[in-house]
Amino acid sequence: MQVLQVTHRYPPRAGGVETHVRRVSEELAARGHVVTVVTADAGSGVSRHERRNGVQIRRCRGVAPGGAFHLAPSVARVVANVGANADVVHAHNYHSFPLALAALGVGSRPFVATPHYHGSSADGLRDRLLGLYRPVGGQALRRADAVVAVSEWEREQLKRDFSVNATVIPNGLDVARFEDATPLERSRPYLLAVGRLVEYKGVQYAIRALASLPEYDLLVAGSGPYRTELETLARESGVSDRVEFLGYVDDGELPRLYAGAAAHLTLSTHEAYGMTVAESLAAGTPALVREAGALVDWTDRPDCLGVSRVDTETVADAVRTVVEFDAPATPLPTWSEVVDALERKYRALLSSDAEGRP
Repeated sequence: MQVLQVTHRYPPRAGGVETHVRRVSEELAARGHVVTVVTADAGSGVSRHERRNGVQIRRCRGVAPGGAFHLAPSVARVVANVGANADVVHAHNYHSFPLALAALGVGSRPFVATPHYHGSSADGLRDRLLGLYRPVGGQALRRADAVVAVSEWEREQLKRDFSVNATVIPNGLDVARFEDATPLERSRPYLLAVGRLVEYKGVQYAIRALASLPEYDLLVAGSGPYRTELETLARESGVSDRVEFLGYVDDGELPRLYAGAAAHLTLSTHEAYGMTVAESLAAGTPALVREAGALVDWTDRPDCLGVSRVDTETVADAVRTVVEFDAPATPLPTWSEVVDALERKYRALLSSDAEGRP
């Protein structure tokens, strides 16, 4: 099978969607499929044409104001030309233009969309732009022969906002990499927050709660523009000696961080899945999440606790509860299982397409 994947960015660019597309593409290639990825992230540090782990990558030049949307008109032309022999075109990320451009270039080939849709943006300007984009993005989703959501929450949002019926195929996880991790050893127990340092991720609530949790340190893994504000808050809250900002953490070190933590805190307002929650649970560390976005789906598990409020005492009390949980309580999806489900979806579309031809 020849599969053309379309996305806004691809590794070595970092991010949740980027990781999802890479893992799916490389697993498909390992199974003998011919996989090409078309992106809108040509620029410094990457080649326009390259092959990585069996996947052919074609990067288009575009513009990304504020690091968002990734408008690259040539994506539609490349999808039409490079994907001429593709059996399936699979586009990702509603919140960026390449999905809509893929819908323009796909022609009559089976078209799959995985929106990674989280409904809105925490940034006011970006949220207004998403409102203007909705007619275009909605048309692209309705053009798809199949829509895949990564969570039940996302499936409901797509139904509500676009009247689109989606199939849920969650993000996968390299479970063995996390469950076999040797815990990081420190002189004091610690809580962990992992993610890009922007306001909507909610690390500030973990810092504030630390004042009521004198027995714990807080390790913060990730980088981003909100770090200065978080450092200031730690000083003002009198906990700067117990908060350690680690910056970017290499993938090889991250499992040890999870495994050594007493609990992992994800207090974000905008998530389409919650990959760091899955990673934490796989490493044997229970998770505390905010009941917002797709994070609500995780609260059905006995190894994860949700909070609807993020004031200091609510978060601190929840931490005292969640550290007693055992994780993982139930199995987590693997990338192999995710690609099994996608293969079935692709083959069903190809079978339906063949039956519909005269």
